[in-house]
Amino acid sequence: MAEEKPVESAQVSRKTAYYTLGVLTVVYSFNFIDRQLLSILQESIKLDLSLSDSQLGLLTGFAFALFYVTAGIPIARWADHSNRRNIIAGAVFIWSFMTALSGMVQSFAQLVLARIGVGIGEAGGSPPSHSIISDIFPAEKRASALGFYSTGVNFGILFGFLFGGWLNEFFGWRVAFMVVGLPGILLALIVWTTVKEPVRGLAEKRQVSDEKVPVKRILALLASRKSFIHLSLGAALNAFCGYSISSWTASFMIRTHEMTTGELGTWLALIIGFCGAIGVFFGALLADKLAPRDKRWYTWLPAIAGFICVPFMALVYIVDDPYVALACMVVPGLLHNVYLGNTLATTHGLVGLRMRATASAILFFILNIIGLGAGPFFIGVLSDALQPSLGGESLRYAMLYVIPVVMFWSSCHFVLAGRNVREDLAAAPD
Repeated sequence: MAEEKPVESAQVSRKTAYYTLGVLTVVYSFNFIDRQLLSILQESIKLDLSLSDSQLGLLTGFAFALFYVTAGIPIARWADHSNRRNIIAGAVFIWSFMTALSGMVQSFAQLVLARIGVGIGEAGGSPPSHSIISDIFPAEKRASALGFYSTGVNFGILFGFLFGGWLNEFFGWRVAFMVVGLPGILLALIVWTTVKEPVRGLAEKRQVSDEKVPVKRILALLASRKSFIHLSLGAALNAFCGYSISSWTASFMIRTHEMTTGELGTWLALIIGFCGAIGVFFGALLADKLAPRDKRWYTWLPAIAGFICVPFMALVYIVDDPYVALACMVVPGLLHNVYLGNTLATTHGLVGLRMRATASAILFFILNIIGLGAGPFFIGVLSDALQPSLGGESLRYAMLYVIPVVMFWSSCHFVLAGRNVREDLAAAPD
């Protein structure tokens, strides 16, 4: 690679850095509001459009994920060599417009096309944002910054459940899509006019050349790092559980415990949204505090959190009282996303400065194909398969049989990642 030069100027003030982080986190929240909204609305959509659980799983899984991950790597390549701020602003506009359009569909096929549009738009959100954050925060604060950014997942889920649940109850699912989608268009304008594009390598006080790093070189680098292989698999399996839970919990609670969308949306907003935001931020912050002693804490903390979640995840689907089930969700709500900031920061530490957006996209490709694509779809198919013998309880047992086992499997990969992470971080290219 071409020689890197020291950065002499163009320093980002602390105020600018935190403003940028705050705006990008709001963007990520909107990303997940628009993505999560379908979950709380899907029982109403199922009745209106006469859909099966397999079709619902397709809408929340592969119909979205396939185009999300396919578009992700080319957009990330673009972001590694272009203005990332402009890419993010355009992406917010596209996914928000397509979310609002979802409220106007008249068939399953039209809703699939709208979800594909949301997926393509959202593919342009995270990789450029990850790259910007890693340029304005130094390595010792990077997991905390990316952890704070990752709270957007949970705040998006919070508002998606809360607004979606009550809007659906009073106005219907079509209005919910339009009301939630339209404000994102204003947010796109805010990003475009107020966020500044930082110099690449600013946090490391190095400015890289304009030489393009081939994707195959980045893939080869990541594939050669055993820690990344286990990190990506651990993250993907954790996401399998997380997306399955966020996509199907509302349907499970409505079918098994006969809760209304308004009340249920409020509970899930607090448990998966608010508690999850606490867990993902403080999990990353704690890792940054412990990592100077041993870099393996970036993998150990997600492993510990995952193992703790397993028995509580099983109890959710075993107990008969809805409020006991909701109480059992609190521990997984707090802990199951601890992996996010730690995995992102470690992935960026394994690669060079002009590889970060692409490395994020590769990680998200693996995470979303297995997690977002396979998770909700697999649960839906299994629920349909169990329906002849279990009737209305088929979804409950589909989640019970799968989610705790996959979370245990995920945690084992994080343990294995810790075996090589110190050596792999030390061997990272400049």
